[in-house]
Amino acid sequence: MGEERDGVPLTNLDQELFGGAGATKRDLIDYLDAMAGRFLPVLRDRPLSVIRVLRGQDRFMQKNLPKYTPDWVPRATVWAESSHREVTYPLANDRRTLYWLGNQRAVEYHPALMTAGSTHPTHLIMDLDPPEDGGFGVAVAGARLVRQALADIGMSGAVKTSGAKGVHVFVPLAEDAAVEDVAAAQRAVAARAERLDPELATTAFIREDRHGRVFLDATRAGGATVAAAYSPRARPGVPVSFPVGWDDLDRVTPADFTLHTVPGLLGNRDPWAAGMPAPQRLDPGLVAEGHTIPVARVQAMHEGKRRARARREAAGEG
Repeated sequence: MGEERDGVPLTNLDQELFGGAGATKRDLIDYLDAMAGRFLPVLRDRPLSVIRVLRGQDRFMQKNLPKYTPDWVPRATVWAESSHREVTYPLANDRRTLYWLGNQRAVEYHPALMTAGSTHPTHLIMDLDPPEDGGFGVAVAGARLVRQALADIGMSGAVKTSGAKGVHVFVPLAEDAAVEDVAAAQRAVAARAERLDPELATTAFIREDRHGRVFLDATRAGGATVAAAYSPRARPGVPVSFPVGWDDLDRVTPADFTLHTVPGLLGNRDPWAAGMPAPQRLDPGLVAEGHTIPVARVQAMHEGKRRARARREAAGEG
């Protein structure tokens, strides 16, 4: 028998979210309910992509709203250059929309880096991804390099667990930051952090070139998305991307923060809002340096083609 919250019909609440989740759909809805006051400000007015996990299916990312979406769900239509079509995204601006998304088994929440109708990113973002055989501590060490690179030019950011093995650093920006300049600044921050300790960190986009070092991923710009603060992740145990004070990073693990534990850990606190510095202007030198650094994805694509051609030629010679 179904239930309702704020008039939103909810179904199959006692089914497990997905294999290995250790949580039911009801647990997800209860989490979204408990966290709405802190989660909605992170999502508000941002075109939202969600990762859904339907019963018996692999997880998938959904951008376009399905045709059966209720009329009351806020939405924004955005032109997608990659697919040459308009995409209608939900805007998670109210509690009812969160309930509806949760009932759709939307486990992960990946908001756009700009608000609807704007062309200015709100944050400079660095994603610290440890190597496959490296743990959370390696990502933390990489984040500290980023923090130092930022501090060297008078900038600062807030840090959170990714909900997987990594760490995200968010630097709030003044309202008029151009997409191209933010992307350039991110590349420059990554390059400067790498120079601080090249044995620990790398900007190499091609995985085989990282050689066990933490990857300083500066590609979260423009049309990219990042798992939001307080978003659950579709992983065993349903970990949550959780804000952590810089001084506390060495004392936590990603597994400390889950769908079950986070509301109780927080009480009435909102550490993401409390720990976020004031918006900052991009350092002109940082932007100028970044514009001299090739875009990682483009560079990796060309390098991948070059290596494939070299392998074919070598095979032909043999």
